[in-house]
This record gives sequence, structure tokens and C-alpha cells, in this order.
Amino acid sequence: MNESITCIRKWLRVIEKNNKPHVQIYISGGQMKTFAPEEISAMVLIKMKETAEAYLGKKVTHAVVTVPAYFNNAQRQATKDAGVIAGLTVMRIINEPTAAAIAYGLDKRDGEKNILVFDLGGGTFDVSLLTIDNGVFEVVATNGDTHLGGEDFDQRVMEHFIKLHKKKTGRDVRRDKRAVQKLRREVEKAKRVLSDQHQARIEIKAFFEGEDFSETLTRAKFEELNMDLFRSTMKPVQKVLEDSDLKKADIDEIVLVGGSTRIPKIQQLVKEFFNGKEPSRGINPDETVAYGAAVQAGVLSGEDPGELVLLDVCPLTMGIKTVGEVMTKLISRNTVVPTKKSQIFSTTADNQPTVTIKVYEGERPMTKDNHMLGTFDLTSIPPAPRGVPQIEVTFEIDVNGILRVTAEDKGTGNKNKITITNQNRLTPEDIERMVNDANRFADEDRMLKERVDARNKLESYAYSLMNQVYDQEKLGRKLSSEEKKVLTWALEEKIKWLELHQDSEIGEVQAQKKDLEDVVQPIMCKFYRLWAGTQPEGVGGRRSGWEGRAVELPS
Repeated sequence: MNESITCIRKWLRVIEKNNKPHVQIYISGGQMKTFAPEEISAMVLIKMKETAEAYLGKKVTHAVVTVPAYFNNAQRQATKDAGVIAGLTVMRIINEPTAAAIAYGLDKRDGEKNILVFDLGGGTFDVSLLTIDNGVFEVVATNGDTHLGGEDFDQRVMEHFIKLHKKKTGRDVRRDKRAVQKLRREVEKAKRVLSDQHQARIEIKAFFEGEDFSETLTRAKFEELNMDLFRSTMKPVQKVLEDSDLKKADIDEIVLVGGSTRIPKIQQLVKEFFNGKEPSRGINPDETVAYGAAVQAGVLSGEDPGELVLLDVCPLTMGIKTVGEVMTKLISRNTVVPTKKSQIFSTTADNQPTVTIKVYEGERPMTKDNHMLGTFDLTSIPPAPRGVPQIEVTFEIDVNGILRVTAEDKGTGNKNKITITNQNRLTPEDIERMVNDANRFADEDRMLKERVDARNKLESYAYSLMNQVYDQEKLGRKLSSEEKKVLTWALEEKIKWLELHQDSEIGEVQAQKKDLEDVVQPIMCKFYRLWAGTQPEGVGGRRSGWEGRAVELPS
């Protein structure tokens, strides 16, 4: 049973009062108090009201409140009553999928449109199919699972690590609630990292009985642990299509809502289900519904709706130059501004003291084909093996289109930044030309990107293994001198080959990686047989946690 549910049951219980459910809660002093559901909901609204007032610096008296599309009239009235209890005038109750569609301005499109809203949050999953005709919304069908969300994905990962820890130590973490909560927090953080990275490191000091916890979670493992849950989200999608008597091809827009839709595999499954159709993107999925509700509130308050739904967007993709002159994207083209995005990078050389951040905009995969906006250095990085320092690069665009790029060494807190105004930017003609170029050279760019990626994978694989061979606390001390000699020779040979063959084709690079794997795998298989169950999952993988994502050395 989920530990958090067990904990909650100790301090609250649901009772019947006046033929309605009520909640009894222990408050300060051990006193038991009974609340109606509307009162509990009102407490949440009061907190949100206070937050809004603190941000705006003025009193908030009116609100538009959103509810799931499947709410009945009684539930909608109860929600409205909660608003009154909170001291708010509820201007309107609107469906959450309707608010999401408004956020993207879909109500302004000409003709009748079919919109599918895929809402996967922390604890619930809803799919709604709407039709919009001349600004009039109709919810045609809804489906979902009120007990599926990000918390379930976290639980799968937690169970995996709890079993792994028990297998290694013989001790069951479940009996220590504090340790379980620590693991839950770190697993959720790792899940978020995996939306952008291929690996995440989970480190917990004094995790259980005084021992530290250190494990790697790969995106592949995360997907494997949750694949049945991910695939189950497609069943409600199919059901709403059947209920509305529509085919996949009849869907004009797909809107993703909820933080769990950031998971790459979820996005991939939705896209594949609709035969490659891209969902609408640009608005933070956690904020889409609130954004649409705010737009609706503005309309009801007499604001110019044309002004409200005109969303300014980023005209070109923005990113930085990474190893191999690859354009690593942080903010995609057509993202609604203001926006903010961060990503972790690392170094490409041992004891590298400086990284150079080169900022570009454009749609091509290689930086040489894009437009450079600016450059700056982050210095005084403490000596460490390549791939170990964590350099967080943050792109932030404000409402005026001004871009601020910050680089921070997470280990020391040292940071540097650059501000890029519209004066550095391209003209509309330049933007149109670059988009056309990206379309024209798509195949050529893809082949070049694949070649660079193959080189990066071989280089990362070789250096990661080299670090492990020399790590006397882990793999290094368990290898024989002959095994070390064989591995070191093979790794150094491949690193030298990369240096001498800068223009090698993808097939040649892949062949070199296979040659290296043929040398490494027999030794690693022997190692696993000898020490089965005693080593962290992922030995032989990338130590740093960034697959080819390394900030390039200063030129």
C-alpha cells in the first residue's frame, strides 16, 4: 500500500453527515473537526486567492473556475459554492479541456473543428473530445482513469529501487517511512530530469540506517517499468473516438495538458496513435488550463478578446553549440512567450576549467547553418573528470522578446549570463529564409546529425568506460591486471581512431563501436557473473548521465 495513503488515514477519515460525505480531521491540540467537501475545496481556493493577490498587489474578488468535463451539475454547483465560501464571485464554471483549447486560441479558428484534449496529471487522467464551431464549444465525449498519473509512475520506480536495495543489502527500506519519503522526493526529481536527459542520478545522504543511496535511473529503465501504464492511456483515447463516432483522421488538433505529458514516451505514443500528427505545443502543460481560464475571465470582464488570445511566440528555435557543432535545442520554434527552459550539460575534457556558451537561433541541426546570437564563458570550474561537473544552462524569454541566457556550475554556485535584445535578432525575411532552408536541407541535415551523434556515442562510451577502469572504488579494483590492460588498450585505440578520422562515415563509426563492444562485453559478462547482485544497475553505462550532451571547449 502507498505509504502516503497510510499516513493520511491516520489523521483524517470520511463520515456521513446529513446524507452527505464529510471529512473529519485532527487539528492542533488533537481536536477533531468536521468539514464539508465544499469547505475543503474553499481552503484551496483561498490559498490560490491569496497567492494571486500577493502577486498582483491588489484584491481579487472574481474568478473563473475550471472543472473536469465529466463533472455533473451537483459537482459543478458544489464547486461554485466552494468559491462563495472562499469569498469569490464565480463568474463562470468552464470545462478544463475547453480552457485548454481557449489557451491555444483554437476557439478563433474558422469552421467546425474537432479537438482532442489529453490531460495526464499527477494523480488523474482525462481524455476529452470537443467540437468548436464559431466559438461555441461542445464536449462530445470523455473518458479516462481517476487513479492514473505521475504518482503511479513514481511508485513503479520506487518499488524497483526498494527491491534493488533489498537484493544488495538484505534490508527492507519500507519499514522506515522517512527513508521512503526521501526516495519518493528524489525519484520524482529524477523523473523530471528524464524528460530532457537520458539518465538521472539519484543520490540520498544517510538514506537508511546511516548508509547513503546512489543509483542511476535511465530513461529506458523508467519507460520499461511503466510501459504498461503508458500504453493504457491509449485505451481512453480510442474510446472517446468510438463514442463520438470519429476516426483518427477527423481530429484537427491535439492538446496535451498536465505535467506528465512532458514524458517523451507519452508524447511519442500520442503522436504514433494519430499516425504522426504533432500535438499543439508552446504553453507549459501545467498551466494550460489556468491560462485558458484567465483568457475567459478577461473576456467576461470586458477585455478585448482579440488582444487576449493573440499569443506572441518565439519565431525560431533557440539553443547552444555542443560537442560536434551540434545545435542542442532549449526553446522550440513557435513556443509562446514568456517562457523559461533549463537543461544540464557537462564538460568534454578532464579538469576542464572553462566552458564557452555559444547561443544560436535557427532550425538546422548544426550550428554552422544557424544564426549566432552571442557567446560567454563560465570559468573557475573545479578540476574533475569529463562529464562530472553539472552545468545548468537556462534560457528565459520575457514578454518583450528579450532573451537571457544563464550558465551555473551546480557544484559551486558560480554563474555567468548574457542578455540578447531584439537588436541582435534576425529580420522577418531572415527568419522566413532560415525556415525554408531547414525544409530544403532536411535529409542532408539528418544524415550529418546522425554521423555526429554516432561519434558522440562512441566517444562517451569509451571515456565512460575509461573512467570506470581507473575507478579503484568500483570497477577498477575488481578487474585483473590483464583485464585492465586489454580494456585500456582497446579504449585508447578507439579514442585515437576518433581523433584521426574526423570525417568518418556513420557506418565506420558504428563498426568501431561494435569492435569495442566485442572486447568489453566478455569481460563485463564475467564481471557480472562473479559479482551478481552486488553492483549498481548501469555499470558500463554512462557515468555522467548525459548522453553526448557536453558543452564544447572554448575555441
